[in-house]
Amino acid sequence: MTGFEEIYAAYFSDVFLYVRKLSGNDSIAEEITSETFFKAMRSLKSFRGDCDVRVWLCQIAKNAYYSYLKEHSRFAELKDAEDAETPEPAAFFEEAFADRDEAMHIHSLLHGLPDPYKEVFMLRTFSELRFSQIAQLFGKTENWACVTYHRARNKIKEKMEDPHHEE
Repeated sequence: MTGFEEIYAAYFSDVFLYVRKLSGNDSIAEEITSETFFKAMRSLKSFRGDCDVRVWLCQIAKNAYYSYLKEHSRFAELKDAEDAETPEPAAFFEEAFADRDEAMHIHSLLHGLPDPYKEVFMLRTFSELRFSQIAQLFGKTENWACVTYHRARNKIKEKMEDPHHEE
């Protein structure tokens, strides 16, 4: 396991809970937590160790959350006004829970993948990096990044389609 993977495994939950406390929203917390670890991965070499890693990550998360608020404040105000006027039907909640369960299942399968499949898939899917950027991070070719991503995606699809697969 690399140093970054150890940091991710050790502090993911703490950062997620911190952002969820700030935002009061699981979806926003997931988005900001992903962004936090992406930013941390890019700047890990510049981390001087003046403070605890958890504090450093939470500071990145807080800044990312405030940036998120700035970008989305206009849209959030419109959405809040719209929600106040129109109650959501019960079917919407069932659909949201089904999507959340499916997302958790996919995340569970993803975390079961060996490296580099897991990391390449996460960088491409969640961080929306181009294959050239992923290749640069790993010191490999763009073709390697593309092939690795598609193999990871196929492994997840196979596990999802396997009725005997248990998490």
